[in-house]
Amino acid sequence: MVKFKVAVVGCGNVGAYAVAAVNNAPDMELVGIVERADLCSGLAKVHTCPVVDCVSKVDRPQGAVLAIPSIFVPTLAPAYLAQGIATSDSYDVHGQPLLDTLAQLEKAAKAGNVASVSAAGWDPGTDSLIRAIFKLMAPQGLTHTNFGPGMSMGHTVAAKQVSGVRDALSLTIPLGRGVHRREVYVVLEPGAEFSFVREGILADPYFAHDETAVIQVADVSSLLDVGHGVSIQRRGVSSGVHNQYLEFTSRITNPAATAQVLVASLRAALRQRPGAYVLPDLPLLDFFPGERAQLIKELC
Repeated sequence: MVKFKVAVVGCGNVGAYAVAAVNNAPDMELVGIVERADLCSGLAKVHTCPVVDCVSKVDRPQGAVLAIPSIFVPTLAPAYLAQGIATSDSYDVHGQPLLDTLAQLEKAAKAGNVASVSAAGWDPGTDSLIRAIFKLMAPQGLTHTNFGPGMSMGHTVAAKQVSGVRDALSLTIPLGRGVHRREVYVVLEPGAEFSFVREGILADPYFAHDETAVIQVADVSSLLDVGHGVSIQRRGVSSGVHNQYLEFTSRITNPAATAQVLVASLRAALRQRPGAYVLPDLPLLDFFPGERAQLIKELC
């Protein structure tokens, strides 16, 4: 089997799991990890591929898993795409910001003659596919997505970016019918004023639309739990018949699930025409290794 040459960009929780997912993929070869070497010291000890600070130092990767915070995707992904490197990312800002990012990636992807798959986590990502299937089955109706309880990686990163925050943890608490409460635990930098930190967090787009409690603590490590989950419910109408009820529930280890979807999405990107895509754009079989006929036998 010919293997895709793949680099993983980022050595955080998602990046470490992405390295494992690439190594477990029968159709991929890990050719480099892009990050500061001191941040990847643990991975460097167990993997023979180089750890470098720039993708130009990697031996001609065909694709890159961007295991990076969402705020860096609009800048970093186009740079990779323009070099002819296909990408997948887990950009997790819904709505218009996602559409704006896709427009940026579309231009760069076509310039580089490759494809990107964006918003390739579990929400948006695989949960987007579930919502699409539910809408297919019941075209009229309402869908509610209820996250948690658990740690939100995107919200945690956003809280850590606020001036005066040394460390942070954001938990998502579902209140039902798609409404959530955010609990943000912060460790302040010396001399930082809690009231200013709190105002900065509440004003951030990640938190501005939800009930949010900001709580000062001495340490967040004892609160850390990367477990998460979702319950998606749709009540609707199929063929004119009311009272259709559809439900999907999952409990996951957040970074591991995100990494697995990222790697599968890069495989799909490497099979597409140049352009920028999200998961519902793509043929589902393109996410899997193996032959189409065998996959149809297994899945259909």
